[in-house]
Amino acid sequence: MLGYWGYGDQPKLIQRLSELSDAKIATQFCTDQWGFATTQTRLSACGRSTINDVWVNATEASLELGRDAFGRVPLYWIKIESVIWFSTQLKSLLKLAQPTVSHAALYAYTCFSYVPTPLSPIAEIASISAGTTLTWTKDFTCTISETEDWRESSTMIHDEAEAVRQLQELLKSAIAHQIEDLPDEPVGIFLSGGIDSSIVAALLVQSGVKVRAYALDFGVEDSELPYAQQVAHYLNIPLTLVPAQARQIIQAIPETARALDAPYGDGVTAPLLLLNQAASQDVRVVFNGEHGDQLFAGWTNKPLIANQVYDSENFTLSKQYLNTFGRLYGCESRIFSNSVYQSIRELDLQTYLGDALNPEKCGSLLAQLRRASLMLKGAQNIQPRATALALSQGLQVRSLFCDPDLTRWTFKIPGELMLQGACEKYILKRAVESWLPSEVVWREKRGMRVPLRPWYYGEFWREIGKWLNPGVLRAEGRWQPQIAEQMMSGQMGANLRDRYLGNNLWLLIMWQAWRIEVLGESVGASSWDHPFWLPPQVWQRVRKVRQVFERSF
Repeated sequence: MLGYWGYGDQPKLIQRLSELSDAKIATQFCTDQWGFATTQTRLSACGRSTINDVWVNATEASLELGRDAFGRVPLYWIKIESVIWFSTQLKSLLKLAQPTVSHAALYAYTCFSYVPTPLSPIAEIASISAGTTLTWTKDFTCTISETEDWRESSTMIHDEAEAVRQLQELLKSAIAHQIEDLPDEPVGIFLSGGIDSSIVAALLVQSGVKVRAYALDFGVEDSELPYAQQVAHYLNIPLTLVPAQARQIIQAIPETARALDAPYGDGVTAPLLLLNQAASQDVRVVFNGEHGDQLFAGWTNKPLIANQVYDSENFTLSKQYLNTFGRLYGCESRIFSNSVYQSIRELDLQTYLGDALNPEKCGSLLAQLRRASLMLKGAQNIQPRATALALSQGLQVRSLFCDPDLTRWTFKIPGELMLQGACEKYILKRAVESWLPSEVVWREKRGMRVPLRPWYYGEFWREIGKWLNPGVLRAEGRWQPQIAEQMMSGQMGANLRDRYLGNNLWLLIMWQAWRIEVLGESVGASSWDHPFWLPPQVWQRVRKVRQVFERSF
């Protein structure tokens, strides 16, 4: 979707719109001075006629731009003189102005691994939040209203058997709605081996749909692949293994950046592109298990609940929530160049948590966390990322758990049925335990483990020296030039050295790929003041000798 609304030379504005888009103008009307034109007024990325992911309504008196609460499709806008331009693709609006990277967006990206709304990566361009509608009047006064407001119900379902019965019905109803318009041809399912995608596969098979499953093969023993194979065998559906080893991931970096349009820093992005590429050879519609964690209190909630219980005096939910992203939050002075650091040092990223953690909407802590996960990690990261990757390969993507009725129902479920002891998603597991092998249903959540860290000491080693080269970073002027070496050597603390090292290096690499592939920035000259031209084993020995020498003096 691309269009404009406003005042000016209408023939020139129409001509400019035609130059910006390959699509034909679907709607236009104008007077001598005022006009409105767009390639679409409604967009459903999943292909369902009853779903509007984004929409535009316009008259001479007002312009309304809206997004669905699940956030499957982004919507950007920019005001130039007396005209508002809007688009579902950031790159379309980049051609309208000299783009300037927003330091606030860059800072937020290093915390969230995505750029939170209403920011966009570009200072001149804004992004509309999921679940909201922006309305402008003739004087360009703008008001914001909510299209969906997830909140805890005043009537809770405490009876476990009744909750199980209702949930089973809701899951079956949700899949029925999502397949009712499908032609008699196979559909794809991205099968991770986790409970969420396995449930979707089971429901599709129960509904009589022809299913082809696709699973990532990282080429390592410690992976989820055996569980995906077990589920495919149990359901008697064909399973395609998609190679996603270091070589394939490295090759996919530029295309992943182009497909995403805006920067996303999670390590699963390139593997998911490979899944979509494989599925596009066989099917036109793919299903995934995304949003199950958001609806049913997945694995990120337990640490926050423990912090509140054991450190209640020092517990601040919004600040603790930022730490759950596991990125570069708190390392600002060590990662940014001085000019960027000075411009962001007074910014408070808690601002971008917005209404998501509003205690007035959800009284219990678990409900607050679920609401926040839906609005932040789901609607701003998981869903738009999945949609963009699918669309780049000509696919429509459908998510069973993005169902309004099911989502509202989950806010009727008390915490003890969501999280029972150490068991996450308890009520969901109870509802589906007869549909799948018990070891798949009841095993502990692990998540998709992309083996980035071991790759960085192998095939990815020279790629770090390429993408995060000190000379390139100096020319860019946004980062400390030696950031990669400092992270690899543990100079930025245990949090960046251990568990999150792989994803944080990937976050920086994807920023570089995005600014080059989408923004079109120059790369700059490479330098040799880094260790990545050495074999990693040699660098590690040199580093140990240096540490011994430094301790001696």
